[in-house]
Formats: sequence, structure tokens, C-alpha cells
Amino acid sequence: MAFIDETWWLRRGEESVGEIRVTEADFPWPHGDFLRGPGRPAAEPGFTGSRRPTRSEEWEQWDRAWTALEEEHTLHSPEGPVAEFLLPVEPPHAWFRFSEEPFDLG
Repeated sequence: MAFIDETWWLRRGEESVGEIRVTEADFPWPHGDFLRGPGRPAAEPGFTGSRRPTRSEEWEQWDRAWTALEEEHTLHSPEGPVAEFLLPVEPPHAWFRFSEEPFDLG
């Protein structure tokens, strides 16, 4: 994947939460501009809840916050939805990691 100049979408169901327009392809963490969609206000508590524990290195609390956020949202590449993802958003920027296959934690 080239990443640069691609647009990725974060969705909650059919509603757009935002778009990430990739400006840096620092794989495995592409970076870009986050453009808010109409579903962004409903997602904001989840983003805030996952940022706070990261800064204080409270990883169990972060895991709970992120898992709840990921269960309600999907990340879509130009080819379609990805199976797993991490997506820190600090407006106006976002960066992400993804897997096209679900993680096997068993």
C-alpha cells in the first residue's frame, strides 16, 4: 500500500465519524489530517477516554477504553474495512495501525 494521499474512513455503522487523509506513510503508523464527520461528537468521549490512560501509562484502563471504542467503529481503507485497528486522534491529526486479519490472541 502506498498510503500517501489515500483517504481512510472511520465509521460508526453507516455514519461517518471522520476521514484520515494520509500525509505521511511512516509504516506501521501512517499519519494524516483528521477531518471530522457528523458522527464525531458521539465518538469524542471514546477518543478522550483512550488518550488519557496512554499519557499516564495506565494500560489496562486504556485497553478497556479502546476496546469499547473499537467495538462500535470500523476503519475503512480505500479497499474496504480492516479487521483490527488502533487509531489515536488528536485533532486535527490522526495516526493508525491496522491488520487485515483479526488478531489471534488465543
